Amino acid sequence: MEEAGVQNVTVMKAIFIGTQNGLRIKSWARPSNGFVQGVRFLGAVMQNVQNPIVIDQNYCPHNINCPGQVSGVKISDVLYQNIRGTSATQIAIKFDCSAKTPGTGIRLENVNLICPNQVAQSFCTNAIGKTLGSIQPNSCL
Repeated sequence: MEEAGVQNVTVMKAIFIGTQNGLRIKSWARPSNGFVQGVRFLGAVMQNVQNPIVIDQNYCPHNINCPGQVSGVKISDVLYQNIRGTSATQIAIKFDCSAKTPGTGIRLENVNLICPNQVAQSFCTNAIGKTLGSIQPNSCL
């Protein structure tokens, strides 16, 4: 699929209260030549957010027009810096990237997300990156 790319996006000092998603990048689970690069999430605060940090390259609502396919969108150079707050679910950080085009250059820097009623976790599939500073929950990168 012929699609334009998205690049050089900065989100600063956003506050999410009781939302389904916080800092989210998603792409359909289908072939594409699109890309996402140079995204910066800086100084966000989460309060009772179901999915505080998520990259979903297997997005397929209602399993229509994409079952069994993988995303061709290339996601790279994504920074999460000084993110803090609470997750409403145990998985506070989820990087579910494509087997065909893994997420690369994903960076977590000073992230502190807790889940009040259980131990917060992170989940990674086909995600390549690094961490700097204090990271909670423990990073899967």
